[in-house]
Amino acid sequence: MVSDGVEIARGTWHPPRSNAAMGASLLAAGTKLSIRLDDGSIVCRDELSAVKVSDRIGSIPRRVNLSNESLFETPDNNAIDGLLKANKADRTGWIAELEQFRPRLIGFVVVVFLLATLIYRYALPALVEVAVLVTPPVVPEWLSSGTLASLDQAVLKKSALSAAEQQTIRDGFNKIAGFSTRGTAGYKLNFRDGGYIGPNAFALPDGTLVITDQLIRMAGNDTEMILGVLAHEIGHVEKEHSLRQMYRAAGLAGLIMLIAGDVGSGGEEVLTDGAALLALSYSRGAEQEADRISVELMSRAGHDPAAIGRFFKLLEDKLGDKGGTNMLSTHPGTPERRRQIDEWAKEFGK
Repeated sequence: MVSDGVEIARGTWHPPRSNAAMGASLLAAGTKLSIRLDDGSIVCRDELSAVKVSDRIGSIPRRVNLSNESLFETPDNNAIDGLLKANKADRTGWIAELEQFRPRLIGFVVVVFLLATLIYRYALPALVEVAVLVTPPVVPEWLSSGTLASLDQAVLKKSALSAAEQQTIRDGFNKIAGFSTRGTAGYKLNFRDGGYIGPNAFALPDGTLVITDQLIRMAGNDTEMILGVLAHEIGHVEKEHSLRQMYRAAGLAGLIMLIAGDVGSGGEEVLTDGAALLALSYSRGAEQEADRISVELMSRAGHDPAAIGRFFKLLEDKLGDKGGTNMLSTHPGTPERRRQIDEWAKEFGK
């Protein structure tokens, strides 16, 4: 027994290609390793250079993979580290080193978040533009149906508007959509109870539009205002803002999962619903483009081109929106936007 060395660590030995587990000890004599079972028999001898030792990660048991395909497993990480260091074969692993050296771990986290920020700021927008250019027609339909399904499950409810109220708005919408690039057939208007997102309207990439009962109730008898809002949403679809936001939201969710790893089914659901809500918000430039298209379409259809401006004024008066951006408000009303809309209304009214 002496020739097989001294005991380094206690653990479990698993024979080759077997699920059996036997109590055993790892012995070492210099760089020569042996596995001794509890009955005293030696079942394997190997050179340290021929085995594979798993990296140290926290308190996870170490695995010593032997050349005969058997496996020795032990929770004694310190003993394995001592064996490796004594023979100048330290394989504690960079993860274990980071765990043991906190400043380095902090630096690693900073680098990861800096890289993620650069990806979000520069790489993601570029990839979004490429994706928009190469997107086949079926993709916007797939993205839209998935997003609407997520919102219906998490936020939206069935509309309480009467069939007559819905038809009146739908008739006006169809007339305006007829002057758009896609035409009436390119859009589908849906009515929903907005739940906690309240008065709102949004467009999905395939031309699916949703307007909430709360927005219609807030507008009262001002059908022109409602149509102005819907014309604004047509503008988002015409300029492919919705598709860009879908890709951006999906990319952001993917980036989060890349950093966080396995977030579990609950985390994935939160990311999915959050991405769906994020897809409803646009940049200031995109909102301005949609405002202009609303003014143009309303004017061409014989409606009040400044109606969308009244909607923003209504938001200011009823919701206290004086220019700030609410997380769930996809249409912040600001005096600057209303002034610009009035200028465009005069331009298209000539």
